[in-house]
Amino acid sequence: MKLYFTPHTCSLNPHIALIELGLPFELVKVDLKTKKTADGGDYLKINPKGYVPALELDNGDILTEGPVIVQYLGDLKPQDGFIPKHGTIDRTRMEEWLHYIGTELHGSCGPLFNPAMPAEAKEFFKAKLLKRVAYIEPFLEKQDYLVGNRYTPADGYLFIVLGWMANVFKIDIGQWPALAKLVERVGARPSVKRAQEQEAA
Repeated sequence: MKLYFTPHTCSLNPHIALIELGLPFELVKVDLKTKKTADGGDYLKINPKGYVPALELDNGDILTEGPVIVQYLGDLKPQDGFIPKHGTIDRTRMEEWLHYIGTELHGSCGPLFNPAMPAEAKEFFKAKLLKRVAYIEPFLEKQDYLVGNRYTPADGYLFIVLGWMANVFKIDIGQWPALAKLVERVGARPSVKRAQEQEAA
């Protein structure tokens, strides 16, 4: 398999999943400004949406959308327990969190990345983002992870978005102690460290 990625983006989540599951894969770096791969290829021919991640399967099929890719990968090795089994409430809860993080958190970050966005509009989306993040804090005050008190890709996705908030938007994550602890917990996982090192290289 080939994972098309860009450092510091949500493509880190399927990268972590591939390592967690011990699946063989090749990394292909994408320049999101030029839409070119590291070898000069046209990324839009691979993913016409123009953003990462994209996962090319061994048969040539292309999967896009991070929350879908991480579930596909987990289902390749259900015996590993990386994601909850289909038909369980934990699986539905994980999907619920992936959807919430994608639409309410990641979606609110988009305008904040846009340098052309007026300051007033950015403040609107920032306030929305803070409110949506605060909603999660009580859940993590009761348990270490979002679902079933074990790591799932929902935690990885949240870790990435919280990283943007802290490092790009300069939002103090410490105002949510339980979320801050999740960042430390997820950041300490060997798979996360390895994925970050590979992308930095």
